[in-house]
Amino acid sequence: MDHARMEGRKVLIIGYGSPIRGDDAIGPLVADRLQAEGMPEGVEVISRHILTAELVADLVEHDRVVFLDAAVDGAPGEVRCRSLAPDASAMSTMAHFLDPRELLAWCETLYDKVPETFLVTACGSSFDYSNYVLTPTAEAAIEPMLDWVRRLIDPNECASRLSQPTDGAAMHGETGSPTMIL
Repeated sequence: MDHARMEGRKVLIIGYGSPIRGDDAIGPLVADRLQAEGMPEGVEVISRHILTAELVADLVEHDRVVFLDAAVDGAPGEVRCRSLAPDASAMSTMAHFLDPRELLAWCETLYDKVPETFLVTACGSSFDYSNYVLTPTAEAAIEPMLDWVRRLIDPNECASRLSQPTDGAAMHGETGSPTMIL
């Protein structure tokens, strides 16, 4: 990774999910791994159980945001990366937890600024109470998720990957944005 390319750009990585719900812990676990390996200057990594309205102020201070989460809508272990856009229809009354598109809509509404945003997910298979214990399939998805994050903090690498899938496995997410599946 060419850390010089990050100079002047601010990237926020947010791993979220419940640490006591099996594979749902993958977002925070990947964030913890990233913090342990160290990130280049300008890249901040945080871990949350849920996404709250207070994050909006943090998001608008960054040029790019990467959310890390578990998913239930795919084959177990499947890793996906997709770009996100604000979704005003998802806006609630600032409930106790929000989804990433809703946070982006609040960024747009309150600050008239939306960072370039991506969601990297790994499809889980067990969300039972288990305190940071992943299934072997989810455990195997950690390295591909880390690989996506490393690509996403390099703007040139990211743009080329999303515009030209290498394995022909691109599909469209719920917002019609490009999705890459590993």
